[in-house]
Amino acid sequence: MSTLGQYNRFFFSVHLLDIAVSSKALRTILKSVTHNGKQLCLTIGLLTIIVYLYTVIAFNFFKQFYNKSEEGGDPEWKCHDMLTCFQFHLYAGVRAGGGIGDELEDPSGDDNEFFRIVFDISFFFFVVVILLAIIQGLIIDAFGELRDQQEQVREDMETKCFICTIGNDYFDQTPHGFDTHTEEEHNLANYMFFLMYLINKDETEFTGQETYVWRQYQERCWEFFPAGDCFRKQYENELA
Repeated sequence: MSTLGQYNRFFFSVHLLDIAVSSKALRTILKSVTHNGKQLCLTIGLLTIIVYLYTVIAFNFFKQFYNKSEEGGDPEWKCHDMLTCFQFHLYAGVRAGGGIGDELEDPSGDDNEFFRIVFDISFFFFVVVILLAIIQGLIIDAFGELRDQQEQVREDMETKCFICTIGNDYFDQTPHGFDTHTEEEHNLANYMFFLMYLINKDETEFTGQETYVWRQYQERCWEFFPAGDCFRKQYENELA
């Protein structure tokens, strides 16, 4: 982008997205839009189809409400062909708070007044009330789900051992038990250093245990972590 910015300064503005990338909270907001991407795209597709169906009805039966003009002025060509009519419904109808009826003239006194009322209300109900609400709901639900996941991860990191997943309520039966366990027995840094040691070591020099851990690591299998087990539990089992 910096290279393209030498030709057009517009591309320099893209660097502002670094603010969103560097902020964890903003990344969550952006991810909430793409989290339910498939459902969101399908809902938008359904919205487009519904709007097109209303466009067909409007083009064939209510065209007179779209292409009216002021006295002595040029007519407003909002629906003189299907493409223009569809663009008008998709742009103005979806954005309008009350649906497409807000963008058209009052049908009072017209022969098709009743049908126009049904047309306007049904457009408002199906497009604005239901489909747009579903789209907003998908984004809001995704944001809430991601936020809950982050809160759960933060809580687990604070109250559970990362290596064995045993909670602090078990270790804190003795003073500073959890802190001692996570700093001395199951220190995450020690496991990371061991993996880095294996990565930099020649495979022909591995011991039996190192070979086992290395194969597990290459398969992204973490069974070599003592999940649900620790020295204290082993000691208690031996005493029992």
